[in-house]
Amino acid sequence: MDHKQEWTRPEPMWREDTDLPTFDSLEENTSADVAIVGGGITGITTAYLLAKAGKQVILLEADRILNGTTGHTTAKVTAQHGLIYHELIKHFGVETASLYYQAQMNAFGFMEETVNKYNIQCDWTKEDACIFSTTEKGAQKVTNEYEAYQKLEIPGDLTDSLPFDMETTSSLVMKDQARFHPLKYLSALVDRFTELGGQIFEETKATDLKEGDQLEIETGNGSKVTCQYAISCSHFPFYDGKGFYFSRMYAERSYLMAIEPEREIPQGMYVSIDEPKRTIRTAEYNGKPILLVGGENHKTGDGIDTSFHYRAIEEFAAQTFGIKEKLFQWSAQDLTTLDKVPYIGPITRKNDRVLIATGFRKWGMTNGTLAAQLLSDYVLKEESLFHELFKPSRFKADPSMKQFLSQNFDVAVHLVEGKLELVADRPERLKKGEGKVVQWRGERAGAFKDDHGELHLLDTTCTHMGCEVDWNSAERTWDCPCHGSRFSYDGKVVEGPADQPLMRISLDEPTPRSYLDIKKSNEEQQDQP
Repeated sequence: MDHKQEWTRPEPMWREDTDLPTFDSLEENTSADVAIVGGGITGITTAYLLAKAGKQVILLEADRILNGTTGHTTAKVTAQHGLIYHELIKHFGVETASLYYQAQMNAFGFMEETVNKYNIQCDWTKEDACIFSTTEKGAQKVTNEYEAYQKLEIPGDLTDSLPFDMETTSSLVMKDQARFHPLKYLSALVDRFTELGGQIFEETKATDLKEGDQLEIETGNGSKVTCQYAISCSHFPFYDGKGFYFSRMYAERSYLMAIEPEREIPQGMYVSIDEPKRTIRTAEYNGKPILLVGGENHKTGDGIDTSFHYRAIEEFAAQTFGIKEKLFQWSAQDLTTLDKVPYIGPITRKNDRVLIATGFRKWGMTNGTLAAQLLSDYVLKEESLFHELFKPSRFKADPSMKQFLSQNFDVAVHLVEGKLELVADRPERLKKGEGKVVQWRGERAGAFKDDHGELHLLDTTCTHMGCEVDWNSAERTWDCPCHGSRFSYDGKVVEGPADQPLMRISLDEPTPRSYLDIKKSNEEQQDQP
């Protein structure tokens, strides 16, 4: 194919045909029974459930609601989460694996019941979900997963074919799952929440939390929210509370493209388990059927030029389905916990007033809904079969220790490599729309030349823990390979755990100072009598 090199802004299709309400930012101090941070599927569903139970609830969103991970999803509503059940049985036993499946199907049932109860027009469509392999080694993994299904009495069929032109060695179908339009569904829940007296404040970034008799959430606007319970549904927890979540999860990016195919559209939802990963599902846009095709997973901040991933997906889609028209392309970032099971519940063993939900891997629709159910249970003092399985303070020796050591060794490697990297590029060589790590007056720096020719120069030291960020050409962001923080081309925080922007370098400043230099200088001044 003839690939054009100009940059196309990644935009998810979900926002294109959804009329979402807007809300003011919080400009004065206020209070509520419960304050929720994060306006995605978890935050909105939790807010709805608690308001329905009679709680006074405030929801804070740093940007616009449904513009984060939920707005960039593939929107599969399924309990088939890749090769999860064989692994859960292997590490935790049949009973735990069965609880995981029950929890996902409970969330599925709640969503379907809610769609029917309020007659939500969100393209809710029952379809089978399918994982498939393209290698013999992969086929054995699929067989192992099928055997796990049988032990757990999960309805499923093992076959060796797909309903589209792609070679496969094995495929496993989970019956009667669903796909939908996530923003149409959630905008209806927003309406129900506000009708119940709930309040939403957009462009209100939660920056810190102070604990006392009452909890106090501080915001970037200078306003504060006092509450009895604080719930973080902000993808990465906005408040760590000594839970060290940055060391217990890793971030991955993946890519998605919406196309109108030339060939017949296969019904169903598909995920490959072999590299390169591929995900396929049907959808509707402007009254006609289309396909969402994606994959190309990689750890945030790692790998090759990120624009390559969109090209790889486009080539796969063209070869497999033909492309009549390319409609949208976008990417998402997902967090994975040490044992692949989300963290949902009290932030630490000793703190049951601050609750979190994070680490949904790539399955945020059922996990996000499940999280809302469990978080509501905690606030309402109701018991659940699933609290123990998902509690954030758990730590299983196998596989958590192995993953913890692997993740943090990788962080240490990136920390050292970034500091030792030799950089030859100069900012004056950049073309319009191009970003690179460059050398600026003997120091490593990040440079981006915008479409008007203005140069934006930044210190590439991540403000979270000092790793070196790298340029993401597909999204025009600076991404940290250590803990997944992302920054805009001019240094603003796009995703945490970092909560401070990258330091900007003035082109006129004779001697650039790094973020760490300035931080050290400030600390030294504070230590002086």
